[in-house]
Amino acid sequence: MSSMKTDKNIFSKKLTELRTERNLTQVKLAAFLKVDPSTVAKYETGDRLPDIYMLSAIADFFEVSTDFLLGRKTY
Repeated sequence: MSSMKTDKNIFSKKLTELRTERNLTQVKLAAFLKVDPSTVAKYETGDRLPDIYMLSAIADFFEVSTDFLLGRKTY
């Protein structure tokens, strides 16, 4: 089983990659998610994790699964 720190790093890395691939700033993503830009920054540094509702909103925005954001493999 992976540690919480590892899980945070996977989520933060995936979020950063998705945001930068789409040429979005943290400010623009934060505006869409209706959160402060510092919240997005904390997600990307692994200092904070989104709740399940925000995780779902992020997945919907990027058109990926929550499993993808969390680095989970499906079989």
